[in-house]
Amino acid sequence: MTDTLPLAALGWAPDFLRQLTLDDLSTLTPCRVAAVHRSRIEALAATGPLSLLPPPGLSTAEIAVGDWALCDGTRLIRLLERRSTLARRAAGTGAERQLIAANVDTLFLVTSCNADFNPARIERYLALARSAEVTPVIVLTKADESPDPEAWQARAEAIDRRVAVVTLDARAPGERLADWARAGQTVALLGSSGVGKTTLANALTGEVQATAPIRADDAKGRHTTTGRHLRPLSAGGWLIDTPGMRELRLSGAEAGIAATFDDLDALAGECRFHDCTHQTEPGCAVQAAIAAGAVDPARLARWQKLRREDRINSETLAEAHARDRAFGRLTRKAGRDKARLRGE
Repeated sequence: MTDTLPLAALGWAPDFLRQLTLDDLSTLTPCRVAAVHRSRIEALAATGPLSLLPPPGLSTAEIAVGDWALCDGTRLIRLLERRSTLARRAAGTGAERQLIAANVDTLFLVTSCNADFNPARIERYLALARSAEVTPVIVLTKADESPDPEAWQARAEAIDRRVAVVTLDARAPGERLADWARAGQTVALLGSSGVGKTTLANALTGEVQATAPIRADDAKGRHTTTGRHLRPLSAGGWLIDTPGMRELRLSGAEAGIAATFDDLDALAGECRFHDCTHQTEPGCAVQAAIAAGAVDPARLARWQKLRREDRINSETLAEAHARDRAFGRLTRKAGRDKARLRGE
């Protein structure tokens, strides 16, 4: 990937240096995680690439691409505290979080000027970025295939006026994304399959990875990126590419959701009742704004859905089991009540 590089070029910052002791500085080597495998870790240090064993008692699932760590040349000794962590609720029924990337400065939310464009998905990505205190940028690909890319740009800007939107041809982005990809900066790509993430990554890094065709009916594709890797950008920064995500379940993203829907969050504070559900309660400021045409009811529904999902996904496994047991008891009781009414 690279030979020798100063730590600053890899994204090293004073935040990480402050976590080191004099003994650390004299005996251990700072390195950045470039890829995580089942039993080994690829890392980059000032002296070049390293292949490391994970520390005892730490699963590789707890190590993210982009992490900074200390190593002794053959084994990772300990992770340094992260400046930012991108994670989602893991697939399945457990309550675990799955790491996506660490120490990211900017998250490129990649979608395209076609049927893949989905405001609800973009809001979900925005909430994830803001919960991690990472700068979001909406990147609209396939502008070269659209008869009216300006209209797609306007639709993306309308989702959140505070977020930069860049419309481009993923094969030739030029300098459109250069402000976020300079030396020492780390960006991550996030988006569904088929939106051109691999093509864009190839253009930004100058490397070549295979791409796959997409279906014409729904603009969806299959995964071509199968893992996460730290890759050098031509502009001097670093890129963490991610596999296309068909599902991004938020967990621990309450602050990010509130920041993304800050208009609704502020209105909710004006409701007559502090536990207002914003449905039929008297004195509901949110419903008043909807009636006045100031709020789209579909946006309210998306906000409530994300809040509900995050609340459930943020539960511990024990809390989730307790909730499921309580629901099961209610269901069984309802069944017994119906049976009594029928005289069974």
